[in-house]
Amino acid sequence: MIRLTSQDPIPDELHGAVMALGNFDGVHAGHQAVIGRAVDLGRAKGRPVIVATFDPHPVRHFKPDAAPFRLTSLDQRQTLFAELGADAMMVFAFNAELAGTSAEDFVTRLLAERFHLSGVVTGSDFTFGKGKRGNVAMLAALGPGVGIEAVAVDPVLATGGAVSSSRIREALWAGDPQEAARLMTRPFAIRGIVQHGDKVGRTIGYPTANIDLGTYIRPKYGIYAVTGHLPDGRVLKGAASLGIRPTFDPPKELLEPFFFDFSEDLYGQEIEVAFHHFLRPEAKFDSLDALVAQMDRDCERARELLA
Repeated sequence: MIRLTSQDPIPDELHGAVMALGNFDGVHAGHQAVIGRAVDLGRAKGRPVIVATFDPHPVRHFKPDAAPFRLTSLDQRQTLFAELGADAMMVFAFNAELAGTSAEDFVTRLLAERFHLSGVVTGSDFTFGKGKRGNVAMLAALGPGVGIEAVAVDPVLATGGAVSSSRIREALWAGDPQEAARLMTRPFAIRGIVQHGDKVGRTIGYPTANIDLGTYIRPKYGIYAVTGHLPDGRVLKGAASLGIRPTFDPPKELLEPFFFDFSEDLYGQEIEVAFHHFLRPEAKFDSLDALVAQMDRDCERARELLA
């Protein structure tokens, strides 16, 4: 898959492409419907398909102090977009210049003149341009004049209403990864490089693969049944602590998966940890023995749930 930024020149082979346009942070069922419609339109036209995304997220531009809320990394989105049939990913750098671009200029100067698009597919609630003045009605009105076919896709409904990234975030904050997975059509997963820690886990029989949380949303702190996806394609089962490790000083926010029946060195490797079940909130223990006894119970429960 080709990966571009909105500042890059568009390769000749992508001229006339159809673009799925949105944030697509969760790449959830609703986003998949938009991207799928773009792929169908592109194939019908005999045109390549580009999926756009924004990084940083517009919320980060307008509220730089907002708590981390990302559901996917750019690399994860690229993988998912490719699996959905896209030919390229375009990353819009959301900065002051883009935020100040009028809705009309966004369509005529960016989508038509710079990107040479023949079609744009969005969710029916998508807005764009300075002050969010642009919407699907404006895109449909301006598009034909610059050679762009505009298509709007209605929200995908699930129990509880329309599927949205906000609903997924709320589920993760509540410690409900199964609800998040239902809306995303796959488990929420954090991808990162395994780093060296203080190695306390090795001394108590639970060596963990420590991963920094970066810009990902912080699901409810606690213990989870997880799977680990290794670079070579292997999938491991395990239990993971996500939180600040209150038993140890100083507190340090980490994702610490322990994989069952596995003893290989993962330092420096990029792995992905998928969240399947919430086991319990994190807790502070009076002794390492009490901690280990609880970890034994956690792992037994995780094995049962992941069996």
